[in-house]
Amino acid sequence: MKPLTEDEIRGSFVNCSKGEARRMNLPRELSDLPWADLDFLGWRDPGAPDRGYLVTERAGARVGITLRGASSGQKNFLKSSICSICVTSHAASGTDLMTAPKVGAAGRQGDSVGMYMCADLACPLYVRGRKKSLGRRLEESLTVEERLARARTNLDRFLDKLYESATTTAA
Repeated sequence: MKPLTEDEIRGSFVNCSKGEARRMNLPRELSDLPWADLDFLGWRDPGAPDRGYLVTERAGARVGITLRGASSGQKNFLKSSICSICVTSHAASGTDLMTAPKVGAAGRQGDSVGMYMCADLACPLYVRGRKKSLGRRLEESLTVEERLARARTNLDRFLDKLYESATTTAA
């Protein structure tokens, strides 16, 4: 990923207001991030741990989305869970159900989409082996490039759902 400036990051958000984007806490030391190892930029807000943010490219444009983590309830630390984006196995505390308001009117009306993701939103680093999870590593025959492509596809599917207009059907 190409290094991004603060203004580029704040201007990319599609599912929150401009005011919310201006007020969000960005990662510290943007210039020190491992940009060459990032297929998307993801971070949790240190001031509001239930909030997360993700910036990626979609159809040649930069897209940022706001995320909310599930309220931290009691977790069974003996169980493991798997990120739906990068398919990394984590101890139970290593993944969170992250929800994002849909883009446009549907999101303003409260419609959202959720997916289990790495709690620290560092999927590209796990796939590349730059970060290690505390969960049991699953053996795969896929190359790093193939796992990165799978993660991209999974993220794109999540983004597709964010852009779907809400449809209601009468029962």
